Amino acid sequence: MIDELLPPEVHCDVAFGDPPDAVLLTEEESLVEQAVPNRRLEVTTVRHLARSALARLGYGPVPLLRGEHGAPLWPEGVVGSMTHCDGYRAAAVADARVIGSLGIDAEPHAPLPDGVLDAVSLPVERTHLARLLDSHPDVCWDRLLFSAKESVYKAWFPLTRSRLAFEDAELTFHPRERTFSALILPSGHASARTTGATAKKPPEGFVGRWTVREGLVVTAVAQNPT
Repeated sequence: MIDELLPPEVHCDVAFGDPPDAVLLTEEESLVEQAVPNRRLEVTTVRHLARSALARLGYGPVPLLRGEHGAPLWPEGVVGSMTHCDGYRAAAVADARVIGSLGIDAEPHAPLPDGVLDAVSLPVERTHLARLLDSHPDVCWDRLLFSAKESVYKAWFPLTRSRLAFEDAELTFHPRERTFSALILPSGHASARTTGATAKKPPEGFVGRWTVREGLVVTAVAQNPT
């Protein structure tokens, strides 16, 4: 599913379970020292998929550790993103000269728990979702909003090295095209790290794609280089 949402320059691998040949490299064992078995499987499989995708870019097996705020540390010259939820794992990578940043996310296609929507959305977004629910009641729009914001955050962080809170981006969905647009609000730009001689202006927003299928909500953002 993820590959249908991303341009052909992005290499993706997915799994609907945990293949028995998926293993962590020695350097990655520290990532799961305190993890319960299910969490260990998720971390292992998604890195196995990422290495498979990296191989198509010409990279051999490399450890994929965590950096600042838990963001994956990709090889120099690579952008990438990983996601996992119950029954689905995916990884996407690309040459950083071709794709500027990536963000992918998968969630179960089910309503968010009570009270979560208010915590992850703006009032204008809740109004937008209510209208979408009236015209397209077969989509869990609250869960889709959550997933899309996760994809936007994953694409934003490598470009700015700053966190993006749920209230820092305003999302609009386009059901016919199955796309969404994300406007980064002033509060998000205020936190972006733009100092230094080589600093680039952070993006004003993102455009992403989404699908709902096989009990999942899947979202993806691929940003062009600046």
